[in-house]
Parts: sequence; C-alpha cells; structure tokens
Amino acid sequence: MNLNQKTIAIVGLGYVGLPLAVEFGKHRTVLGFDIDAHRVDELRQGRDHTLECTPQELALAKHLSFSCDVDNLQGAEVFIVTVPTPVDKANRPDMTPLIKASETVGRALKAGDVVIYESTVYPGATEEVCVPVLEQVSGLVFNQDFFCGYSPERINPGDKVNTLTTIRKIVSGSTPEVADGVESLYQQIIKAGTWKASSLKVAEAAKVIENSQRDLNIAFVNELSVIFDRIGIDTLEVLEAAGSKWNFLPFRPGMVGGHCIGVDPYYLTHKAEELGYHPQVILAGRRINDNMARYAARSIIRRMLRNGIDVARSKVGVMGITFKENCPDIRNSKVVDLVRELQGWNVNVVVTDPWADPGDVEREYGIKLGPLDREHPVDSLIVAVGHKEFRELAPETLRSICTRHELPVIGDLKSLYDRHALAEQGFDVFRF
Repeated sequence: MNLNQKTIAIVGLGYVGLPLAVEFGKHRTVLGFDIDAHRVDELRQGRDHTLECTPQELALAKHLSFSCDVDNLQGAEVFIVTVPTPVDKANRPDMTPLIKASETVGRALKAGDVVIYESTVYPGATEEVCVPVLEQVSGLVFNQDFFCGYSPERINPGDKVNTLTTIRKIVSGSTPEVADGVESLYQQIIKAGTWKASSLKVAEAAKVIENSQRDLNIAFVNELSVIFDRIGIDTLEVLEAAGSKWNFLPFRPGMVGGHCIGVDPYYLTHKAEELGYHPQVILAGRRINDNMARYAARSIIRRMLRNGIDVARSKVGVMGITFKENCPDIRNSKVVDLVRELQGWNVNVVVTDPWADPGDVEREYGIKLGPLDREHPVDSLIVAVGHKEFRELAPETLRSICTRHELPVIGDLKSLYDRHALAEQGFDVFRF
C-alpha cells in the first residue's frame, strides 16, 4: 500500500504531534488538527509554548496548515493520532482522549483511508478500543474499507539531541501491505531508520515496556537510596563506585513523573489484570517511585525538626515544578506531591520555576509561583528539578536565600551540587 502521496492529518498537536506535523510538513501536504483553538492560533502565529519547535522550524514546514475545524479533516487520507493517554486518580488507563479522537477521525473516514496511532496504550488497545469506534462512527469495515497502523511515539520532551528524526521508529500495520506502507511513510522523515514489528500488538507492547523497564530500574536505585540513608552513606558515592564496572547501568534515584515513565506501566498492568494475572514486580516498582516525593518531604521535615526549626511556622522554598529539567511540561509532576506533603505539615511553601508557565501551574495545581532570592528568604530549600539556571547557582548563592535559620536544610534532590561545599555553607544536606 502506497501512502507516500496521500494527504496527512495529525490529530493532536502537543509534544508528540507538533514535531511530527512539522517534519512531514517540510515535504508534503499536512493538516495539523487540535480541538484547542488557542493552541491552533498560537501555532498559526509561529509560536510553540511547549518549546519543542522553534519559530524557525515552524516556518520551514511550508506545506503544513493548522485547524480546529473538524470539517477540514474530510480531505485527509492518512490520519495520525497523537493524543495523550493518561491515568485517572486510581491509576487506571483513561482512554477518553483516544476514544474522542477516534470518533472525530471516524466521522471523516473514507474507503481506503489509514489511521495510525502513536499514543501509548496497552497491547491490543488499537484493535479492541479504537477500531470498534472507527467502525461504528464511519460505518466502514476494518481491514476491508479502512486500515490501521501503530507507530509508538518516542519523543523526549526538552531533548534537543535525541529528536524525532534521530530516534529509530517502530512501525506496524493491520495487514502486511499496510505495514509496508506505514514503514515507507515514516522513512520519509526518520533519518535513524525504522523497525517493522510483526503486528500492532507487538508494537504496542514494545512501547509500553520501554518505559516500564526504565521505571523499574529507577525504582531499584530509589529503594537503594532509602536503605543507604539509614546506613548513613551517600547513594551517589555508592553508584559512582559501582559505575566503575563497565556493565553497571547508570540509573539515578529521583521522583518519577511526566506523561510516560510514571504512567505507562499502569497500562501494562491493567491489561495483565484483565487477563487474570496480578503483576508483582512492575507494581512494586510503581509503589516505590510513587512514594518518593513523600519520602523526600518527610526526610527534610525530620532534619528541620532535628535542627530546631519550627516546621509549622516555617517557610520552605521549592525550586522547580516541571516534571523534568529544561522543559515547561508540568504534566504529572511529582514535585506537586512534594509540595502537598509539606503543606500537610503546615509549611508555607514557595515554588519558583523559570521554565513553567505560571498560569498553567495555577490552573492545573492551584499553586502560585513566587520569587526565591535574598529579598524573599526561606528557612530551608529544596532543589527539585535540574534546570540549567539552578545548576549554575553557587552554594553561597543558595545559602543567601536561607537566612531565616542558622542551620537550614537543603534537599538537593537531583544531586546538582557538591554536598561538601553545601555543608561548608552551613547546610544540612539531604539528597536521594
């Protein structure tokens, strides 16, 4: 099946969809569709608040147009769906965005069209959840009138080295001919090449275990950090020593948030439980990682109490609220859990972040960003995100913010600074 001359519509223009639309838009006619009219207006003006695409990159996509009008989807022949797949408060997969997007595509679907999903799901979701919606809304028959592909996204928000075109792309199709067509389509833009999976389910499974594997590795070093703290040794020193062996994996402890690693394992465990198997290792890793924000907050509170700081009347600065460094993405940020735990102890928490949009943070979490400097001092400080602006700060500068108590605590959760230099400034240092 030849898809290379067909008109493409990218449904969902977030961190995944926009870079994809831009790359295809450099070579062929592409419609970028999103239900958020504000987002569409922003992109039409050549701006991307996610910072994944620069104005210059947007300008290079000469064949790309943007719309929030569903009628404009009628002209497309290949639909690539890149909407979020979050979990709910009970950590169950929330397929609502995917179902709604499938309904939208279904209303525009015609005989011969192909729908490719990039959203992370559990193995079987495309055929079990999405295809029935497409059939019902369109009145067409799967693998007879229309076809599907699955090519999981591998976007790493904020990463300007490992980008869409430089990461090998997994592709698959609902028939061998469709798989060939999907592969040829992506080969137009993916410089790193493709990997053709034998089925949609294999491609779906490959994606979901990528992040589950990373989640488990981080959970292991997180558990080590809890153990080593009780022993009284520094985790980073242990990991650096162990890293002197060539095959030791260089994972670091920390809070695991975001839209991938902190979410995707729940999609896999959901499917496993549907089939009557209760996962042990994957869920154990999730429990450890989900608890790290609370563990950090309580460890810092314990040190504050030990140092004579009146916790209930204290003021603590938190530096960073995005889920990762040098990126404005605040989705599923575990720093929020840290803030909530501190507030539960009646701490006055001041959060600052040079990358996050203050309006987004307040709307999403009810947290107002504020200043942290000499004029706005605190009792203790938590550096929660490794933004470049924070990495450049000297221990002396950090200490100048903590002038309300003679022995402040600093939570260097990303191990950005030399702990001995921090101690020389009078800090009681905690880090994972």
